[in-house]
Parts: sequence; structure tokens; C-alpha cells
Amino acid sequence: MKSVRISLLIASVCVAGVLFAHPAHGADPKTAGYLADAQARFEKRDFPGAIIQLKNALQIDGGNVPALVLLGKSLLRESDPVGAEVTLNQALAMGASRAEVLPLLGQAYLALGKHRLIIDQAQFNDPKLPGETRAKLLLILAAASADIGENTQALAYINQSRSIDPHSPDSWLAEVPVRMRMRQFKEANAAIERATAMAPDAADTWYQKGSVLHVAGNVAGALAAYDKAIKTDNTHLGALLARVGIYFDQKRNGDASKDLDEIKRVSPDDPRAAYLRALLAERENKPAQAREYLVAITELLDKIPLDYIRFRPQILMLNGLAHFGLNEPEKAKVYFEAFQKVQPDAPTAKLLGQIYLRSFNYDRAVDVLERYLKAHPTDGQGMTLLGSALMAKGQYARATTLMQQALQIKDSPAFHTVLGMSLMNSGQGANAIKELEIAFKNDPRQTQAATTLVTLYTRAGQPAKAVVTAEKLVKLQPANAGFLNLLGMVKGNAGNLAGARTAFESAVKISANFHQPKLNLARLDIGAKAYDAATSQLLEILKADPKSAEAMYELATIADRRGQVAKATEWLEKAFRLSGPRELRWGLALTDYHLRQGRAALALDVAKGVASKEPEDLSAVLALARAQLATKDIAGARASLNTATRVADYDPKFQVQIALLQVAAQNLSGANYSLEKALSKQPDFLPALALLTDLDLRQGDSGRAEKRAGDILAKYPKLAVGHGLLGDVALKRGQTAAALEFYRRAHAQQPSTDTFVRLYNVLASQDGGKPAAVLAAQWLKSRPNDSQAHLAVANNLARIGNYGPARAAYEGYLKINPNDAVGLNNLANVLVKMKDPQAVAVAERALAQSPSSAITTDTLGWALLQNGQLEKALKMLTDARTRDPANSEIRYHLGAALAQGGRKKEAREELDLALKSGQSFEGAAEAAALRKTLD
Repeated sequence: MKSVRISLLIASVCVAGVLFAHPAHGADPKTAGYLADAQARFEKRDFPGAIIQLKNALQIDGGNVPALVLLGKSLLRESDPVGAEVTLNQALAMGASRAEVLPLLGQAYLALGKHRLIIDQAQFNDPKLPGETRAKLLLILAAASADIGENTQALAYINQSRSIDPHSPDSWLAEVPVRMRMRQFKEANAAIERATAMAPDAADTWYQKGSVLHVAGNVAGALAAYDKAIKTDNTHLGALLARVGIYFDQKRNGDASKDLDEIKRVSPDDPRAAYLRALLAERENKPAQAREYLVAITELLDKIPLDYIRFRPQILMLNGLAHFGLNEPEKAKVYFEAFQKVQPDAPTAKLLGQIYLRSFNYDRAVDVLERYLKAHPTDGQGMTLLGSALMAKGQYARATTLMQQALQIKDSPAFHTVLGMSLMNSGQGANAIKELEIAFKNDPRQTQAATTLVTLYTRAGQPAKAVVTAEKLVKLQPANAGFLNLLGMVKGNAGNLAGARTAFESAVKISANFHQPKLNLARLDIGAKAYDAATSQLLEILKADPKSAEAMYELATIADRRGQVAKATEWLEKAFRLSGPRELRWGLALTDYHLRQGRAALALDVAKGVASKEPEDLSAVLALARAQLATKDIAGARASLNTATRVADYDPKFQVQIALLQVAAQNLSGANYSLEKALSKQPDFLPALALLTDLDLRQGDSGRAEKRAGDILAKYPKLAVGHGLLGDVALKRGQTAAALEFYRRAHAQQPSTDTFVRLYNVLASQDGGKPAAVLAAQWLKSRPNDSQAHLAVANNLARIGNYGPARAAYEGYLKINPNDAVGLNNLANVLVKMKDPQAVAVAERALAQSPSSAITTDTLGWALLQNGQLEKALKMLTDARTRDPANSEIRYHLGAALAQGGRKKEAREELDLALKSGQSFEGAAEAAALRKTLD
């Protein structure tokens, strides 16, 4: 079986004169016959046939030196340097002439990547060798040195070779690629001129001349030189391949195809030709054929150990390109990385940068692209890729500066696109829109600019512009299912649900395997409460893609809306289990769902898992902090929020979110710090100013709070927030009348749920609550679906003991939010107060929605106790106490149940702990009275 083939690696081995003497007298005539036939085949370039005949000869006479030498030469020409190395070393051992064998062995070592072996072995630089041999070996030493980056030493070896044989063009030809690697084009041109003068009719001379002209940008001159090389030797692969490259650039597909046919005749397995054929097939819209060629390249070259080709940049690049074209980035990366070590300034750095970007290795992407741009500072594609890498690292300012510099060099739509995206990511939405509009207007192919514009228009509350831009994209590419899906999304955001549905359905017709529009159709059905239709659509997606976490999330949404908490949890848990090492969405969704259901411990477990994936991701850190707060791990929450403050940098919106959580963690100084960071970036950021005012009040500094509130009112006189804050200051000071006046002004200025609740709560304490009732009736009549207003009214009525109206208010709230655990729990408490036996059923519903909540567990236990179900009550109340042992009201309820069951000692312990905690709780007086009866 033939050894591994390595095309492109072996330079032509010149065969001149007689290769071996006639066999000595008495030699086996069959051996002589095999040798003679092998010699004839070799001269006709039938190397496989020559190899067979030589092996036949060696089976008869294994020590036949001429046969070994010719076999080594044939194996080299057949791209089998491994076999050549073994054979040639055997020939040397059998006494073959070193002068004849060492140049061949050097070629084999070069092909095998054993460059250091050539340089370190004294036999390749032996001054005792004949001058002609030594001149050849010095050029091999030069090639080995140049390949490992020792260009100065390579030139020294070339000069030594030239001093031995000054009339040979070979040393000048050898100098050309070294000079080109050193980017010394003037010297390279001088060398090729000297070679041309010495060998004006040599194909190699004209090929190298063409290479120099090609690099210099003289395409016409290069093409003429390649033509002359091919005319001189129509089998010259280098010249044929280079000419095909020019034909490609000139879109001369027919001429390129003819040359490729010739190359196939000369070298059927040449991978360079296969790659060019793949490009031609792609240009002719024959993707299947293009893929076949690329696969053929990788099947051929992947077999070669990387060490053999680490100094063969053309092979490294070629296999990297083939794998890249086959969408095998990890395999391509290996070859591109090896290629960059040999030629760090080559354009393949851009492909390697893309691979690093795709695999989230942003640091490596930046490194390789920055190094490339030092050599090619005006390469637009390189600059846009570097800008993208910098943005991916969050270095938006650097990305912005880079693109601004790029635009000074050239006004390119691509630069405007990247600049716009970097501005968007740095929070400069208006400037980002301007740049992206320029990009898309000047070049409709900048679809990334257009899709980003759609996002920005949507964020900026400009749905009409978003729709127009999406429609332009669809008009440009009507068969693009992704653009139709985008159009559906923006139409949906604009309230045109029918138009959205039409766009999504069109996308599905174009691409049945594209699941995103199907998901969006399911979301429309969910919004319309067509849960069965949505479920059917989502299950169909999961049938095609069992790992679609998005479909699972939507199924969880349906289950949640139907009150199927266990089913919703199951879908979210499955999505979380299937999420990748960098995917956070489903873990965050599951954390949030556990928190909403009162399952703090479970939420904390999931949040820890999410944060372990990306410890510096702000969403993950904030989710962890919320879970820690829910489990009363105040110290852990503070630590997480300190991390969040650092990670959020100076983003005002996030810093306000963090400050609110810091308040919940009782870390007011930490909240102040977050707000100061927010205001240092945006001094007039209203949410931060308002929260600082609230913090002043919490810390007892009503004077500073009043000043801040007054400043806000002066700066934003048309907004309610200033009036509302001044009302808070007055209320804190006990100035109820003044507070009422400010709250009235706020509500009149900007009627909202917030202004209603503030005004209602103060009015509830006036004139027996009649003014509050009037306000509530008016508000809820005009806004019957304001669930928070319903809840505020219900809570207030329950607080003042007006249980009948409170019950009606909670029931109104639950019509809007039928599965809300808080509303159900509070209604159950009201029913307990009213001694209504339905309290148990409502409390059971609340617990079903929040099965891990100590509060809902306690409510059910208390309702059961009032309903005479002592044993069940004791079980539920013990469970509640275990979940929240610091809650005095729960301990009171358990103590009451224990006392009713005659377990006085245990009852006394629970009541004592409740009463000595220092907490004020509902039923404290009853607990004290009960305790006295147990002495």
C-alpha cells in the first residue's frame, strides 16, 4: 500500500545523465531488467511504475545500491518522504555516494519537517563534499533556516552556495522567497533579475519572476511571466496554479477551468487544485460539488502529522481553508494557528480571528488581529473584526476609537456599522442610530446595521421606523426567513398582531426547519390565550429539536398560566439541564420562577449554578443576590451586590437596580455608593436622584431629602416624581395635610398606579376611609384591570379590619391574576378572620402556587386550626416553623395549635420564643393572653 501522500511539499528533483552504471558482470539479469525498466519509467514520470519495478529488483537483490537510490528519488517524486528517508538512509549504509544521496535526503527531511535535523547534522555542511553537492546542500540549509524564521542565516547559506557556484541561477532563485518573507521586495526583484539573466529560458525563473510581480501588484506582468513559465514547461504546477488564481480574480472562469483540467492531468491529487475547483464550483452555485472538493482536501491532508508540515505554510493554510469552508472551525483553527507561527502577518489572521470570536475566545481574537493590523494598518476587514472583538470584550470605548480612526482612512459603510454597534453597546443610542443609518443607506448589504437599527428603534419607542427598516430588509431579500421573522417581531411590538402572524407564517413556508418563527407564532397564541394551539406548535418544535430550551420555556409559561406549577417547574428544570456551559437564560428563568413561588432554597441552588458558569455576568450575580435575600443570607447578598456594583461599572440603570437590592440587604451605604456611581455617569438620571431622596429619608435626614426633592421638582416640573417625594418628606415629618396636598398634585400631574397608591394610603386614614373609597371607586372604574391598585385597596381594607370589602377587593384582584400566591394567601387570611370555611380551600390554592413558602404554609395551617382540623394544622404549622423559625407569628400559631392539643410545655416554648423575639406581629396580644393560661 502506498505511504501517506504529501503533495506540494517536494521540490523537483532534477535527474540528469545516467542514474546508475550498467550492472556488473554476473549480476542477475532479471534485476538488471527491472532496473532498466524502472529507469525508463522514471524518465517518463511514471513514478508508481518505477517504484514497483525497483521493489521487484530489491526483492532479488536487497543490497542493490543503484536501485535503492532510484527508489528514494521515485518515492520523493510520489510525495512519500517517509519511505524516501528510510530508503536513502539504507542506501547510505550500503555505501551509496553521499554526494548523490545527501541532497535527496535533505529534501526528504524538509518534507518531514525535520529542519533542525538538517541544520544540526554536520554531514549536510561538510566542506569535504564536492563543490556542486555542497552548493545544493547549502541551499537546502537555507530553505530549512528560512522555514524556521532564521532568514539572516538563510541568506548567509545562500551566499556561501553562490560563492561555490557563482554561475548557477539556483542561489538567486532561492533568495527570492526569503527576501519576500522579509518584505524586502526591492532585493527580491534584484535577485530574480539576476536569475533571469543566467537562465532566461528556465520555467522556474519565470515562475519566481511572476511571483515577485504578483506580490507587487503588477498583475499583467505576473500573468505574462506565468504564461512564459508554462510555455517553457506545461507541467509546471506552481505557474499553473498561480495563473488560475489570477483568472479567478479576473472572473475568467473558463480559462481557470482549462488550467485546472491541465493540473488534474499533471497531478491528479494536488490539493491546491482541489481547493480552486471548490471555489469555482461555489462561484457556479454548485455547493455539493464544492463540498466534495473540500472534503477530498481534508481527507488527504489530515492524514499527515502536523510536525511534517509545520514549516509548510501553503499546506497549513490550504487545509485550514478547507476545514473553514466545511464549517469545521476547531479543525481549521489548528492549521491556521500553525500557519500564523510561520507567517504571522498573513491575511489568514482574519479567519483565525473569526474562529476565536465564534468560540468566545475574545482575548486571542484581539491578540491575533492587533498583530495583523500592525503589518496591515489599513485593512478594513481586519479593523471591523478587531472592533467586533473589542466590543465582545466590553471595551466599547476602544472599539469606538478604532472605528473612528478607520473612517478617517476610508468612509466605509462597514466601519459605520461597527462604530454604530460599539456606540450602542456603550449606551449612546442616538449616535449609534445615526451611524447605522448612514451604513445601511450607503450600502444595503449592511444588513447587520439594519437589524441592529430595528433593535434600537424598538428600544427608543419608534416602532414605525423599526417596521419600515424591517420591511426594507424583506424587500432586499424576500426569501430570507430570518428577515421575515424580524418583521413579524417588530409588527407584533407595534401592535399589528395580524401582520406579525402573516410574517411569521411566511417565514415558516420559506424554511420549515427554522424554528424561531414557529416559536413566535406560539407566543402570539399564548398572548391570545389559545393555549392548546400554542402547545401543539411547541411540541412540534420539540419533536424536531428535542433540545429546544426556548420551546420548553414557552411550555412552562403555558403551564404557569394554567396554574400547573409542577409542570411549569419541570419544563424550566429541563431547559436548565440542557443549557450549555455559557447559557444563562434558562437558569435565570428557573431562579426567578422559584423565587416567585416562594421556593427560596431551590432558587439559591439554581442561582449558584448559574453564577458558577459566568461569575462576572451581571444578570447571574443579581439573580444570586435576590436568592440570597430570599433565604435571609444578608451577608452573602451584600457580597454579591458588591460584585455587581463593580461589574456594572457606571451603568446608571443597573446601578439603580443594585441600589434597590442593597436597601433590601440593609446596606444603605452600599446603596448610596451605587447611586453615586450612576450619577457620576449621568448626573440628571432621575431614578437615581429619586432613590437617593428615599435613602435620605430612611437615614433620618429629612432636610437633605427635602432639598433633593425640591431640586427634582425644579428640574422636572411636569413630572409627578418631585411632588411625590415632597409628599414622602412631609409624611415622614408627620405633616399629613401637607403630604396629602403633594400626593394630590402628583396624581393630578401624572395619574399612575404609583401616585394612586400613595394618595389612597394617606386618604385611607382620613374621615373613616371614605375619601379613599371614593378615589378607589373612580380609579378602578376607569382602570378595572389595574391589578396593583386592586391589591393596594384590598391590603388596606384588610389592615383596618374592613374584611367584607377587603374580600371583594382581593377577589377583584384575583380575577386579573387568578394564580397569584400573594393575593390568594391574603384572601385566605381575610376569610379566616371572617370565620369562613372556604379559607382552607383558598389557602390550599395559595400553597399550590407557592409550595415552599413558609407564609402560605402557615396560612393553611392557621385556617385548618380555625376549621377544627387540629392534626393537619399541627403538621402544616410545624412545617412553616421549620421553614422560617425566626417568624414570631408562625411560632404563635404553632403554640396555639399545641396548646389546643394539650401539649402545654411545647406550646409555652413556642409562645415564649414568639413573645421574646422583640418583633411586633399580628396576634401578639392574643399570644400573650394564651401564654398566661399555660402557667
